[in-house]
Amino acid sequence: MRAPAVALVASLGLSVLLSGCGFTPLYGDAGAGGSLSRIAVTTQDDRLGYRVREQLEDALGRDGSRPPLWRLETTIEQSRRPLGRRIDDTATRYELTVRGSWTLTPSTGGDPVTGVETVTTTYAAADQPYAAIAAQQDGEERAAAELARLIRLDLLRVLSNP
Repeated sequence: MRAPAVALVASLGLSVLLSGCGFTPLYGDAGAGGSLSRIAVTTQDDRLGYRVREQLEDALGRDGSRPPLWRLETTIEQSRRPLGRRIDDTATRYELTVRGSWTLTPSTGGDPVTGVETVTTTYAAADQPYAAIAAQQDGEERAAAELARLIRLDLLRVLSNP
């Protein structure tokens, strides 16, 4: 036999063995990850809510071409606390704490599942107004990305345990 034919027979044999052992791909539709793309996300109508919704839809791989199986509603609360003081009593850093409460409800009706995640991030305080706004928005973006990651992990846990 030639080398390409041997490789083809070996790969076919391996695929038959893997299909018989119950192996499923990590991102296959058979697991909990497949239903994540069918979750519709709603958040409050403000800048941080928009960023969290955008990050969640990216993290969940939202498929808009198929009807949602679940509805995820989030409520975002944020607080900002100054850290460190200069001689003129202005803050050198800020700590941003974002608390996200979420409720996952089946589209067909049924009992909702709820959860809460909290993320804390810091950013530097700048003297220039534009730099201060950019630093604050960067801190919000990082907090939104981390919150979306934690909520995604919660959803995977919930959907994998029926």
